[in-house]
Amino acid sequence: MMRRFALLAAAMSLAAPLAAGVPGEMDPVRIPNYRLIRSDVAVAGQPAPETLRQLGELGFRTVINIRTAGEGAEAEGEVVRSLGLRYVWVPVTPETLTLKDVEAIEAVVEDPAAGPVLFHCSSSNRVGGVWAVIQGRKGKSLEEAEAEGRAAGLRSPAMAEAVHRLLAAPTK
Repeated sequence: MMRRFALLAAAMSLAAPLAAGVPGEMDPVRIPNYRLIRSDVAVAGQPAPETLRQLGELGFRTVINIRTAGEGAEAEGEVVRSLGLRYVWVPVTPETLTLKDVEAIEAVVEDPAAGPVLFHCSSSNRVGGVWAVIQGRKGKSLEEAEAEGRAAGLRSPAMAEAVHRLLAAPTK
């Protein structure tokens, strides 16, 4: 009986570090509007600097930031890279978002070597819009793409207009 208990305790101690690396399990770390939208992609608002320092421990390999320069992206990049994580910065606003921006982000989230990926802006609204465009480019209807975008954080009418503009644009 004691031997079985010891084996169970040993197995549990080995499993604990693995569970801690699952990006869907963010407690006790807090990131605003954090959502796991795919097994290897999480979306969120702006992580705090101390949270950025914990991302590697949680299993993340890449951080995609779509905030603009005026929102402090440079400092975040330095922190993320100093932790040995990949940092991708594609600054966008609803007015400036292009298919080229979406393609650059899509290339990262579809790269198996990049994941798990944390994809964020300041509140997850722009992230949700970009995610909607990615889904539309994959063949989902506008309604399906918008629903996925809303699930990822899309809220503003301006970002929804950007989604419509890009999904209505002819593709090459």
